[in-house]
Amino acid sequence: MPGNSTGVLFKITTFGESHGKAIGVIIDGCPAGLYIDEEFIQVKLDQRRPGQSDITTQRNEDEGFEIMSGVFEGFATGTPIMILIPNKDARSEDYKHLEHTYRPSHADYTYQAKYGIRDHRGGGRSSARETAARVAAGAIAMLFLKHHGISIQAYVKRVGKIVVPGSYETLNLSETYDSKVKCPDAFVAKQMEEYIQEIKQDGDSVGGIIECIVKGVLPGLGDPVFDKLHADLGKAILSINACKGFETGSGFDSVDYKGSELNDVFDTDDSGKIITTSNNSGGIQGGISNGMDIVFRAVFKPVSTILKDQDTITDEGENTILSFKGRHDPCVLPRAVPIVEAMAALVIADHFLRACNVKL
Repeated sequence: MPGNSTGVLFKITTFGESHGKAIGVIIDGCPAGLYIDEEFIQVKLDQRRPGQSDITTQRNEDEGFEIMSGVFEGFATGTPIMILIPNKDARSEDYKHLEHTYRPSHADYTYQAKYGIRDHRGGGRSSARETAARVAAGAIAMLFLKHHGISIQAYVKRVGKIVVPGSYETLNLSETYDSKVKCPDAFVAKQMEEYIQEIKQDGDSVGGIIECIVKGVLPGLGDPVFDKLHADLGKAILSINACKGFETGSGFDSVDYKGSELNDVFDTDDSGKIITTSNNSGGIQGGISNGMDIVFRAVFKPVSTILKDQDTITDEGENTILSFKGRHDPCVLPRAVPIVEAMAALVIADHFLRACNVKL
């Protein structure tokens, strides 16, 4: 099975299944000398952890991890870093009824069609459980970027039809993780949480939008023609489970404007630095960073696993009714925020190394 690795110079490979003994990641290309803050890695894993609140799945993983290689006395050695995260609360018996049944909008059928075999226990490799490994790797990428003055912050901008009004610049993004739903607007966050609770009680699910802001990126990251920075960000973010859309800057709203209204005019700030007076480009022009904040949004569909009976078929083509018995997120957005941050960090770290001869 190809497709388990991403990155050029800062490269990761994830492994493991939802109900296997463990999941993990190998990080190749982390510069030697970087301090590997294990407490920070744990914080990021806890932000994605299942069972963290009453609006997330109640699978209870403590997300304890072990660094197996590539770190000596707290610092990266420059050799591959391997991180192992044991699975401790898998309930495979909850999925026995899915052994011969295809769940609507899941990867059950497509995996079977492609490989002729599938792990029905929670979806195996297609499960969002795999993203914990990405978050661990992304935490190391964030440590590297922090060393160079680059920060990444995502937040839940929309759940269903409930939207945070205005620009991210009016928000205190440091308060994002203060709410269950990972929204820095306390008033809107409460509305979102109440709505997710209603959806959960009804046995259904709901989607939404996550916005992500990358600050401190200098001009020059990204490569033409096929390795444009926003193209690589798009691929990374769209690889996250349940993500169905990606846009940068003004995105799809660009069609509402004329070029004269949308163009970002160049200017200089008080220090003589070149800036743009608006940021409709989202910090990327011609596929290359221009020094402004990189801004993008990711659309997540309602989680496919719901507690309502659904029509489906078996692997023999027989009609049946599916009654799901497992644990699920009524809304993936709260736990997806650290995943979006991690994937953005991996792409930015990789392009940073590709653009610069970096030594710590």
